[in-house]
Amino acid sequence: MSEHLTADVAIIGGGLMGCSAALALRRMNRSVLLLEQGWCGAQASGVNYGGVRRQGRPETQLPLAQRSHAIWQGLPQLVGSSCEYTVSGHLKLARSDAEMGLLEEYREQAEKFGLQLEILGRAALRQRYPWLGDKVAGGSLCASDGHANPRLVAAAFALAAKRHGADIREGATAETATFDGTRFTVRASKGLEVKAKFLLNCAGAWGAAFAEQFGEHVPEFPIFPNMWVTEPMPKLVEPNVGIVGGGFYVRQVARGNFVLGGGRGTGQLAIASTRPASASMFASMKLACEFIPALQNALVIRSWTGVEGMLPDHQPVLGASVTTPGLFHAFGFSGAGFQLAPAVGEVLADLVVHGVTATPIQAFRIDRFSE
Repeated sequence: MSEHLTADVAIIGGGLMGCSAALALRRMNRSVLLLEQGWCGAQASGVNYGGVRRQGRPETQLPLAQRSHAIWQGLPQLVGSSCEYTVSGHLKLARSDAEMGLLEEYREQAEKFGLQLEILGRAALRQRYPWLGDKVAGGSLCASDGHANPRLVAAAFALAAKRHGADIREGATAETATFDGTRFTVRASKGLEVKAKFLLNCAGAWGAAFAEQFGEHVPEFPIFPNMWVTEPMPKLVEPNVGIVGGGFYVRQVARGNFVLGGGRGTGQLAIASTRPASASMFASMKLACEFIPALQNALVIRSWTGVEGMLPDHQPVLGASVTTPGLFHAFGFSGAGFQLAPAVGEVLADLVVHGVTATPIQAFRIDRFSE
């Protein structure tokens, strides 16, 4: 069997980037056909930590993060669900005076983008958060950051896009994409062929492979972040917590479970081929227990990982192709794309409909790797 379809815009990838773009484009009255090899949000978008934070991002990402923050505030109106989004605050902890200095420097940088941070010394931090351990030297609080349930967010964007008229094909693996000078032709599994004037490459860890089909080389490689969750415990930790330099991150949900992450798992660039790694997970657990001693007796009830695309400079590829008109990329978010995704969808829709976007994305251009 074969099926031949047309649309204004074809999208490869049904993660949060692709689904938010599909919704934004339908709200701008463009016809959309999205191809997803598995289920929407089942890869990086659905298995990540769920942090909705701006604090700690590179300066180049802050305009995009600020635009996305505004979208998150209206999530129920946009997609029909709160997705358990909670403005809990994001607390970044320091272990030394040197790390406190880094937090001070970052606060000055963030202020230029309208991001307000509060620096707390050791005594003030322990007074406000008595559940912290003795190794904390201080911290930085972004009170307006938070967290959400990643299992719900991408699915909610996909359902909202469908309600607005997007044609979303799950279980349809995009195999080849070509451009004849006028239109793109995307051939997918089960004989499906899509022709479109515009093509969005939102293929996540598979994004570089599609960019390569248009002569654009990107040194993307897969990573497999470790995640685990504990049994429900008495409510203790309100903010989403991380430390300078990484190592672990933790949040407690309304039901009492702690969601934690840290280290890397193992896997391949294929669906259902990832596994958490116990050694790196135990190292992150040990560190988390030193900072939040109440976790020492918590029972871990589940662990998992997923595949995400990483780039050498930890910056995504976002913007227009330099070889092919009408092709736009959004991939390689290096484990930090969850908060950014709603704005990424709007930026892609801007580029399709208007040819430009007001949000600065020059730092994410695809040809930076060939310079």
